[in-house]
Amino acid sequence: MNKLFESLTVMLGKDPKRPTKEDFTEQAIALHKVQRGDKDRIAHIHAEIAHKKANKIPEKWRRRRWAVLIAANLLFVLSYKLDIQVLEGALTASRFVGFHMADLNSALQVMLAYKQVLINLLIGTVTVLIFWWLLGGRTFCSWVCPYHLLAEWAEILHVKLAEKKLVTDHPFDRRGRTVFWIVFAILAIVTGYTVFETISPTGILSRALIYGPGIAMVWVATLLLFEIFYSRRAWCRYACPIGLTYGLVGATSPLKVTYDLNTCFHEAECQKVCEVPHVLDLVVKGRATDVYLNVGADCTHCGRCVDACPTGSLNLEFKGLGELL
Repeated sequence: MNKLFESLTVMLGKDPKRPTKEDFTEQAIALHKVQRGDKDRIAHIHAEIAHKKANKIPEKWRRRRWAVLIAANLLFVLSYKLDIQVLEGALTASRFVGFHMADLNSALQVMLAYKQVLINLLIGTVTVLIFWWLLGGRTFCSWVCPYHLLAEWAEILHVKLAEKKLVTDHPFDRRGRTVFWIVFAILAIVTGYTVFETISPTGILSRALIYGPGIAMVWVATLLLFEIFYSRRAWCRYACPIGLTYGLVGATSPLKVTYDLNTCFHEAECQKVCEVPHVLDLVVKGRATDVYLNVGADCTHCGRCVDACPTGSLNLEFKGLGELL
C-alpha cells in the first residue's frame, strides 16, 4: 500500500523520494552490496552499450504500438466515411457496434459540467474504465491517443536537433498537470461547459481525422512546434489532464512494466528514451528497494524502455500471465 501511495504522489508531481535504509529488503541490500563491489561493472556497461550500437535491435514494442494506434484511429475514419457503423463518433465519445463508450476524462468533464449522470454515459464510462484498468490506464496515451503519435515524431526531431546543439530541452514542474486537472474540473462545474475539450489536442485530432480539420488544428501545430524547439514532450509530461485521469484508473492494473535488479547494470539507456523518466528512478544505482519491482502508475506502457534495456531487466508483464512477447 505504501508503494502504491508513493507511486500516486509521484504521478501527481512529487519527485521520487530517496529510499531510507528501512525501505530496502534484505535481498536488495545484499545485491546492492555485490553490485557496488563489482569492479568490472563500468566495463560491462560500455560493452553492453557498444554491442547495442553495433547490433541495432528493432523497437518491436514501438512498431506494435504505432500499428495499433493507427489502426484504432483509422477504424473511426473508415466507419464514418464508409458508413459501416462499426466504431462511430470520436475518441471523446463513441459507439462500438452500437455499444456506448466514453473517454474517461471527457465523461468526467461532462458530469461536472451538467451536474447529472446520463445512463448511456454511465454505461460507456464503466465499460471503458474496466477496459483501461485491465490494460493499465495510461496505456491509452501511448497506444490510442493520436496526439501522442505526433508528439513522438516531434520528439524524434527534437532529439536530433538537440544532438546538433540547435535546441535545448526546458523542463517544467510536473505538478502543473495536477493543477491543470483541478482547474479544468472547477471550470466545468462553474461554467457548465466542458472547457478542456475545446483545447484538448486528443479530441481535436480525433475529430479532425474523422470529420476534417478546422481552425483548432492551429493550436495542435503550436503545441508540436513548442515541443520540437523548446520543451520535449511538454504537453504529455506537464499539462495533459487525460494522462492523469488514466494514470489514476490504472494504478492497480495487472499490466505493469516490471524491473529485475539482478540483471541491471544501471546503464540508464531506458531513462534516455522514456517519456516519463521519473517512473524509472528505481533503475538508478542503489535506488531499488527490492529485487523485483513494478514501475509506477505514471508509466504509459509504451515499451520503449523494454526495447532499450540491453540486459532485459525491464519487461511488460500481465499478472498471472507473465511476460508479454
